[in-house]
Amino acid sequence: MYQAATPEWFDRMYNNRALVPGFATHLQQWAADSALARHQWTCLTDLSYGAGLNETLDIFPAADAKAPVLVFLHGGYWRALDKSDHSFIAPSFVKQGVCVVVPNYALCPAVTVPQIVLQMVKALVWVWRYISEWGGDPARIHVAGHSAGGHLAAMMMACQWQRHAAELPQDLVKSALSVSGLYELASVSRSPMLQSELRLDDAQILQCSPAWMPSPSHGHMLSVAGSLESAEFLRHNRLIRKAWGAQRVPVCQELHGLNHFSIVEALVNPDHRLHRMALEMCLAV
Repeated sequence: MYQAATPEWFDRMYNNRALVPGFATHLQQWAADSALARHQWTCLTDLSYGAGLNETLDIFPAADAKAPVLVFLHGGYWRALDKSDHSFIAPSFVKQGVCVVVPNYALCPAVTVPQIVLQMVKALVWVWRYISEWGGDPARIHVAGHSAGGHLAAMMMACQWQRHAAELPQDLVKSALSVSGLYELASVSRSPMLQSELRLDDAQILQCSPAWMPSPSHGHMLSVAGSLESAEFLRHNRLIRKAWGAQRVPVCQELHGLNHFSIVEALVNPDHRLHRMALEMCLAV
């Protein structure tokens, strides 16, 4: 399907900032709302889940013990942004009794995408082992992610946890929500804008393309994208349902009127069905 596609076409498809002229306003609001969330809500910041670069996380505990846990993985094409830009994700979920964890990871080109995936594996294992100290239930861990974070959420669903450590449950991640996720990296690598820093090679693309992996043996993933996103993001959204099947990906939707940035704001809006979808995922027994 890409025979006639040029490098410039791939850049247009993946340059979300160019596609959304007001993107800077969104990012500024995220940062302001995140600072307010850390000020107004109980928050433990910069806890170490490892000794590597950027291996820290923030926890927003719920009021009650044995709370379901939502781990939010931020986007930025594996090369930008920070957990501190995404604290605003927490309040609307904490209000409903969900413990929220926001991990950081190192950024390309200082590390590779496979190394980032392994950092998120390490972060999820840390959460499983220690979140009960802050009232979270290690048997109710769910993952959500946006854009590159959506890719990482899918990778956590596909992870074979017992190959990492024998004592881990096979279903360490009960379910996932991928918002504007990326599910194969071959097309991503054809964008010069991205490849200049991601430096993906064929082995890394194969290692980190969840749509090319076997469907997970458990749980389910919800996949959504904004109807105003590029044709490539809409293709990725459909791709994971095709690859993993409707049983594993029961929700595959394009959300009307949302772009690559406003869709994240819908996630935290209690009146939006995306927020309700995420909350139902977390609160499911």
